[in-house]
Amino acid sequence: MNKKVSSLLFEIKEGLIISLRAIAANKGRSALTTLGIVIGIWAVVTMSTALKGIDIAFQNGVSSLGSDNLYIDKWAWFNPDTPWWELRNRRNISMDDYYRYKELAKLPIATAPSTFTRKTVKFRDNIVESMFITATTSDYIKTTNLDFSDGRFFTDMESKGGRNVIVLGSAIAEQLFPFGGAVGNYVDVGGRKMKVVGVLQKQGSWVMGDFNPDNQGYIPIEFLFKNFASRRKSITINVRAPNSQMVEAVKEEAIGVMRRVRGLTYNEKNDFSINQQEGILSQINKTVSVIQIGGFFITGLSLFVGAIGIMNIMFVSVKERTREIGIRKAIGAKKRTILGQFISEASIICLFGGLIGLVFAVITGMIINQWLPTSIQFDAVVLAILISLATGIISGFAPAYQASKLDPVDALRYE
Repeated sequence: MNKKVSSLLFEIKEGLIISLRAIAANKGRSALTTLGIVIGIWAVVTMSTALKGIDIAFQNGVSSLGSDNLYIDKWAWFNPDTPWWELRNRRNISMDDYYRYKELAKLPIATAPSTFTRKTVKFRDNIVESMFITATTSDYIKTTNLDFSDGRFFTDMESKGGRNVIVLGSAIAEQLFPFGGAVGNYVDVGGRKMKVVGVLQKQGSWVMGDFNPDNQGYIPIEFLFKNFASRRKSITINVRAPNSQMVEAVKEEAIGVMRRVRGLTYNEKNDFSINQQEGILSQINKTVSVIQIGGFFITGLSLFVGAIGIMNIMFVSVKERTREIGIRKAIGAKKRTILGQFISEASIICLFGGLIGLVFAVITGMIINQWLPTSIQFDAVVLAILISLATGIISGFAPAYQASKLDPVDALRYE
């Protein structure tokens, strides 16, 4: 091995050994010094873990409803340009509108009307208050990617006849039938007996709230009109494009067809909205961005405080070990050796703090995962380690540079 390389490796080894001894000799001070780093790394990894878990859960929830879907509605889900009273004063979208749209539209592979209500659902002593219920037709299942853990969706005959049948989301089925066996039993829905014909597979997307299929029931829309609501109630037309590349074409066709269905002249504004899941994704991304900004601010503040603490402690350490530095320089230690020693000491302290913060973040993620989805990412772990090392190098450089510049004669005189 080259003599220079061998000498350099020896210097690094000796520097690390001296650094570790110095840290071990001041355990309490070193532990307190790492606190800011621990908090900063814990914050950034925990935030990353939680946000990634939320994003995955939401993407799964959206994909379960069909990523190629459009929703023709009286209301605009996310449109700040249209005042709410204008939306309220629009004509309701009726079942007749739906049938005419279905007849005229050529591009969609599936369409289905839907509307919503809330009812208390009971099975013996088990009750779900104000359950979110989607009323639709048998074609609804064709507009989604929903699968069943047991049973089926209601048939075309049951749909058109307004039969008393219901499909339950997995969370609702678990509450009403904790020991299973939902299919074939009758539940009380707002005072009406309804037969459970199917239970959906779990989606697990808590971020969608009541719109998560896990938390819903599905009934024939004609049953709703017979028992719970007027036929004048506005509906949503669910439209599925053949693929994601066709979504815009299906949207443009939908606008033209609906203007014709609604009898609008060329100079009249649309009295309906075409909603897309991108609107939901956009709102979620805005919320996530705000959380990220807050998280990064807390992380940055913690790391800044930690870095200042480490820098101060390292300055104190240089003062305390001035004679030691003088002796080492007197017997031939180079400036780079002293510089490397103190930088490595600061880096080791920060890395140790980062690893502790990482462990706390993993434990916190496991706890949070009991209620909210989390996902530990390898890149977050690598980032945490790199941030720890960078903080150590930056905060330790000034004290290390001061130590390396000490004159050996003055250092040996220091008391």
